[in-house]
Amino acid sequence: MFSKKKAAGIKQTKLATLIAHDVRITGNLQFTDGLRLDGHVKGNVSGEPDAQTLLVLSDRGSIEGNVHGYDVMINGKIVGDVIADHFVELQGNAHVTGNIYYQQLRMDCGASVDGKLTRRDGVQASTPLTSMVDAGRD
Repeated sequence: MFSKKKAAGIKQTKLATLIAHDVRITGNLQFTDGLRLDGHVKGNVSGEPDAQTLLVLSDRGSIEGNVHGYDVMINGKIVGDVIADHFVELQGNAHVTGNIYYQQLRMDCGASVDGKLTRRDGVQASTPLTSMVDAGRD
């Protein structure tokens, strides 16, 4: 009689890499498994394609560039578009200036987005980052 809903949430729980708060990176960054970012990146940040990656951006971290991953948890500042193949969580200190593309979304009180929120279906989830970002600019 009652159907079960899909469980929302993060699938990857392993954080294999930490970038500390006093680290500044200029250039694109690609990661596998999980990445906790307390530092600052000026460039695109992306998880390994076709993998269930997790990016955790702490309240001390920031990214100036586009972000692409399977699951993305944001509690810091991003200036750029965010594309998640599965789940986006915007925590209370999250500030995103750019568009967010997601399949599932959780947004806490206090989070802010200056851009569009666009829900993706399963077909769009396999679309590369540049195709989605270019399509959103039309």
